Amino acid sequence: MPIPARAGVFVYAKDLPRLAAFYAAVLGLRQVHATDEMAILASPDLQLLVHRIPAHIAAGIRIESPPVRREDCAIKFFATVSNLGDAGATAASLGGQLFDELWQGPGFIVCNAMDPEGNVFQVRESLA
Repeated sequence: MPIPARAGVFVYAKDLPRLAAFYAAVLGLRQVHATDEMAILASPDLQLLVHRIPAHIAAGIRIESPPVRREDCAIKFFATVSNLGDAGATAASLGGQLFDELWQGPGFIVCNAMDPEGNVFQVRESLA
C-alpha cells in the first residue's frame, strides 16, 4: 500500500467493484490497494477511496439503471482528465454520464458528471 496521502476523497459504494472500476477508468487512476471493504485508487494528483456501504444500509438503497442523479449532497469533488470527450465516452460505457453544460474557468473547461450510482462529481480539462 502507498504511504498515506496528504489529501483525498471518500466515495461510498453499494457496488464497490463497479464503482472502483468506473473511477479508475474515467479519471485515469490505478488501484493501489484493495480489500473486501474498500479500494484505494491513486494518481499523482488524487487519492480516491471507494468504500463499501455496510450491507444493512445498502439493503435500503436502490440504484436505478440509468442512475438517478443525487443532487442533495453538500460536497462535490473534481478531477482533471486529459480529454472531456474521452472521459464522457468512458463514463457512458460504464454506466455513468458527463452532462452537456460546460463552463470555462481560468485555464480549464469543466462539466458535471455522474457515476453509476448517481453520485455527482466534476471533471475538468486543461486548456493549456
